[in-house]
Amino acid sequence: MAALVVTACASQVDAGVSREAGAPGFWWGLWHGFVFPFAWIGSLFDSDIAVYAVPNRGGWYDFGFFLGITVLGGGSVFGSKRR
Repeated sequence: MAALVVTACASQVDAGVSREAGAPGFWWGLWHGFVFPFAWIGSLFDSDIAVYAVPNRGGWYDFGFFLGITVLGGGSVFGSKRR
């Protein structure tokens, strides 16, 4: 129990988050989520192609990436059933 209490207070340096002006934010996350299927296929053949930008702006990039995959990328369309 003491270990849980001590580790709950530990801070973490997130190397993947950057506050610089040029770091990808929401809009780049949205675009990267949209092109994810194509980038993933390309990454299988070329190690220079990545599907996720690091470093990025953090939560807003993640949210854009999620929306890009689910909404723009067709994630919600493929799961729906026609009536």
